[in-house]
Amino acid sequence: MALRTTAAVLVGRAVRVAARLRGGGSAIPGNIALRIDPGFLERTIARIPHGVVAVSGSNGKSTTTNMLAAIIRAHGLSVFTNPSGGNLPQGIASALLSEVSAGGRLNKDIAILEIDEGYGTRLAELLKPRTVLLLNIQIDQLNRYHEPDRVATMLGRVATASTDGLILNREDNFLVDMDARIPGRSGRRVSFFGGVPSLVDDASHGVASADRFDEGSAVPGSRAAAVEVVALDGARATLAIDPWTADGETGDSDAAGDAPSRTEIEVRLPARGMHYALDAAGAAATARSVLGERFRPELVTRALDTLETVYGRGEMLEVAGEQIEIIMMKNPASLQLNLDSLEGAPEQVFLAVDEGTPDPSWIYDIDFSALDHVDGITGSKAWQFAVRFGYLGIPVGEVDLDVRRALKAFLARPKPATGHKVMILNYEQMMLIRKILGFKELEGGGAA
Repeated sequence: MALRTTAAVLVGRAVRVAARLRGGGSAIPGNIALRIDPGFLERTIARIPHGVVAVSGSNGKSTTTNMLAAIIRAHGLSVFTNPSGGNLPQGIASALLSEVSAGGRLNKDIAILEIDEGYGTRLAELLKPRTVLLLNIQIDQLNRYHEPDRVATMLGRVATASTDGLILNREDNFLVDMDARIPGRSGRRVSFFGGVPSLVDDASHGVASADRFDEGSAVPGSRAAAVEVVALDGARATLAIDPWTADGETGDSDAAGDAPSRTEIEVRLPARGMHYALDAAGAAATARSVLGERFRPELVTRALDTLETVYGRGEMLEVAGEQIEIIMMKNPASLQLNLDSLEGAPEQVFLAVDEGTPDPSWIYDIDFSALDHVDGITGSKAWQFAVRFGYLGIPVGEVDLDVRRALKAFLARPKPATGHKVMILNYEQMMLIRKILGFKELEGGGAA
């Protein structure tokens, strides 16, 4: 077994180096390592002292995993994570290759791993997470999941696997009562995160949660939140955090019968939008659950204020001295929430969508009123979007299926008089365009 593991690590590393030299990352190294040693991932992760925290949901996984890892590190623990969205088994294995010894030893205190919804059940069996954070269940990749109910069933199985803590978004119709719909487990603490009603109601399209009205079920906002978004100003949010209690739950009152004092902190978000604020609240609530009495709210501020943005999630790239905002979309909810968070119609905007979005018919349900024009569209699905904009009366500058030529034309436009250029890209086009622009530091292996 030891020889097989060593072979898996050494061959996987060699393939990883070759993949990176070609530009960008790949899940191929992890796939090869798992073929050589099928137990490599499971066995390596099982040795981590503080176990696994699994982060899943329809949207926000990469951003929240990045936030949570930074918060846990700020508390002094060493963290293994899959930082670039490699959320399938081979993607996680690829991330491991750069961290383990030749014998497969991982010198980390805890693993914080983003996991894909579709592979969640299998990964939960392999990784045996002690803590599970579920962010949302929204209208997702229709070609994979078809409907939110299917995602809810899959993530319910992931939640069931948690042994120590389960953290749920109380603003999500599918998650607000999930703890009551899955088998109970002795010792598992359940806590919630959310936002004050005024902020949730002010979101243009809510938080893009699919409605579900089961008779007798809990409703969003009806569960006490251990961490709550209480104020939002652009890319800054204020979080109110309940003190830790012996059972880990939100306390109802102190010894004098008064409500326990909450700590309010201000944090920097990766970009504008209530969805990013909820991601931060989810990360803080999970850190509170994992760390217990060791949790310090002020370290959340310190961690998030210095955190680098995950690629494609409100990312700003500098190209030829010009700032370009990269907005990634992969499903109706992510596109709508990012459109809603724009501060006015961009002066220059570029769209690229390819076969990574096999059936974009859902764009007819999207409110595109945040855009008053589109300068250029590319990718194999360009004409579908151009037709939609035509029906809406939104002017489109150029449609060019040649991605490199279309990108070159967009970048050649003069700098905007106000603001910066904006690119709205699906995952696959984001990977390609970042590579074209010379940003090749990706691991790959899954999309968030």
